[in-house]
Amino acid sequence: MNDTTNALADWSPEAVVFDCDGTLMDTEVHWQDARNQVFQDFGLHPAPGFAERAKGVHYVDCGRLMAQEADKPELAEEMTGSLLRHFMAQVAKDPVTMPGAADLVRRLSGRLPLAVASNCPVEVVESSLGRAGLLSHFEHVVVPNDESPRGVKGEPVRPKPWPDVYETAARLCGAAPERTLAVEDSMTGVESALRAGLRVVGVGPRPAPEDVVRADVWVPVLNAPHLLAWVESWWAPARQ
Repeated sequence: MNDTTNALADWSPEAVVFDCDGTLMDTEVHWQDARNQVFQDFGLHPAPGFAERAKGVHYVDCGRLMAQEADKPELAEEMTGSLLRHFMAQVAKDPVTMPGAADLVRRLSGRLPLAVASNCPVEVVESSLGRAGLLSHFEHVVVPNDESPRGVKGEPVRPKPWPDVYETAARLCGAAPERTLAVEDSMTGVESALRAGLRVVGVGPRPAPEDVVRADVWVPVLNAPHLLAWVESWWAPARQ
């Protein structure tokens, strides 16, 4: 596909693992609103460029980062709790899927094992996907907390950019990491998937050149014609 056909034309996965926020669900605006509300609640102001630094970061680490950048490290736990409450209130009111996400998931459902690997709490992932009518298509939801399945070595699952969520998702799908495709919108997530040994399709606004080459492929949206054509080629007679 443009650059996709070059990178992955002769390869097809045995399982697909999706990120949730910004990949399947249009929640980044909710996180941004929640972060802004927390700063406002505490009478603080984000530093320039904070939104980009916070993208894809686990909410606990984000709360800690907010407190540190505001020079109020003692407020980290309180700000983290406030961040999650504001976000959950936002996403409950307005669950919106990213362009092409629902169609792609439904195309793949029943043909390959599907999983979600997210830095969000499991109740947020399952609630938002459930409201969007997508949760039933996924066999596994892996998140970095004690509710998540244990990692490959029986250890707790750590958040992205650690590889744990993707390693665990591939294992639960019954696929080797090198035969598993990750679909991600953030460089934090791309790094996690690469460290786990997965191939990666990046989606969303094209990042800086030094970042875009980290993914095998980068597409603007999940309903890009060249992406869908490549997906349908997985089941072409020549591949059987």
